[in-house]
Amino acid sequence: MKVRDVMSKDVQVARPGDSLQEVATRMAGGDFGFMPVADGDRLIGTITDRDIAVRAVAGGAACTSPVVEYITRDAQTAYADDDLKTVLDAMGSKQIRRLPVLDKNERLVGVVSLGDLSTRVKEKYAGEALEDISRP
Repeated sequence: MKVRDVMSKDVQVARPGDSLQEVATRMAGGDFGFMPVADGDRLIGTITDRDIAVRAVAGGAACTSPVVEYITRDAQTAYADDDLKTVLDAMGSKQIRRLPVLDKNERLVGVVSLGDLSTRVKEKYAGEALEDISRP
């Protein structure tokens, strides 16, 4: 099975000029804490609710500040054609819960989460990955 078979395709995406408040409001409204940040269909980074709280707000940023100032650049990604077990292993070893998914042309096409993967791979593999991700 491939990542494209389990990834979320209807993904909220932040744009570089979106304000911290706009992105946080969308996160709160959708009950999620992670968004890819893209310029068109090209991924430029990711932003989490923790990034907003710890990097931006704790550092004194105005709620009108552009989100691009607080993103994680060079985010880890998966490809739509990647094997689920391979991606799950990578997520565990790098302690990552969610990954933007790219197509072969490097365009953003979705997001895959540990939850998405855990429903489709053997329970043993999902448990091992969660244990790795959760270690201090």
